Amino acid sequence: MTQPQGNAKRASVTITDVAHAAGVSKSTVSLVLQGSPLIARETAARVRQSAIALGYVYNRRAADLRRKSSNMVGIVINDLGNPFFAEMLVGMERRLVDAGYISLMAHTDERLDVQERVLTSMQEYHAAGLILCPAFDTPPGLLQRTQHSGIPLVIVVREPGTGSYDFVGANHESGTFEVTRHLIGQGHRRIAFLGRIGGGPVYEQRRTGYQRAMTENGIAIVPEWIVDIPPTREGGREGVRQVLAMPVRPTAAVCYNDVVAFGTLGELGEHGLVVGRDFAITGFDGVAATAHSNPPLTTIDMRPGEQGAVAADMLLKRLADPAAAPLRYILEPRLVVRQSSGPPPA
Repeated sequence: MTQPQGNAKRASVTITDVAHAAGVSKSTVSLVLQGSPLIARETAARVRQSAIALGYVYNRRAADLRRKSSNMVGIVINDLGNPFFAEMLVGMERRLVDAGYISLMAHTDERLDVQERVLTSMQEYHAAGLILCPAFDTPPGLLQRTQHSGIPLVIVVREPGTGSYDFVGANHESGTFEVTRHLIGQGHRRIAFLGRIGGGPVYEQRRTGYQRAMTENGIAIVPEWIVDIPPTREGGREGVRQVLAMPVRPTAAVCYNDVVAFGTLGELGEHGLVVGRDFAITGFDGVAATAHSNPPLTTIDMRPGEQGAVAADMLLKRLADPAAAPLRYILEPRLVVRQSSGPPPA
């Protein structure tokens, strides 16, 4: 029988080997590797040093399967091209990291097929919880199946029409009401609204706020002032091109979000128009870049980082008390006035 050579690969190091080297029980090693606060700091340090010295690698996936849960939280975002969601994600991650969880982020790009695959995968990997901003036209059945899987679910931004869910959102209607009223106060009477018609409840709420402000100030809305565009930079460019081509064109535009507003700023500049002097623009969301655009953008501050932190806190509360009543948080927006929304030309 051939004897093993001295440099042959040795057997994998086990948790028993670590326990023997550290002079503790296997259960103590297991608790230390799981990050349990029940073990004394000095003991935990000795166990970790022993594990490193022996080259032990903790198989977290196997442990998760045994526990039917993990320290991973799935975050599913519909549009990471929008800085609003990136800032919201930062707010979520800070809270989750402090609580001992790691984030696994997925971007659906508004695709329902991608969203369904991602949610299924996160359930299969025993995510401790899920935070979801649903894609456009998400079927109620998908949310119900996800909720019934037993994994805590928090929905952000786009509230489902049916069902009872933990939800974090904002008062979109009051936001566009305030920013439209601001433009009217500046002297504007011909004000366009640039957004995606049929873009779901968030679009409907924002358009309703614009319409209410116009109506309450006795201003009739010309139908063509409500311009149907994608909620993107290019959508903003296309929307303001349509506005500039109108026979009696508006002097200002309320943009569905800051991304649309950034597109309009670029397009107006290419037409030789000075924003805030020749044409007024407002955004919506309050992303950090609005303070540094040219000119700085008047916007509705939705405090995306704060919404993200609240969503993470809500998920942590649900993990601590799965049977609690559904939680709900609606943020009240703030108007931030900058140079982009000056009065109409004399």
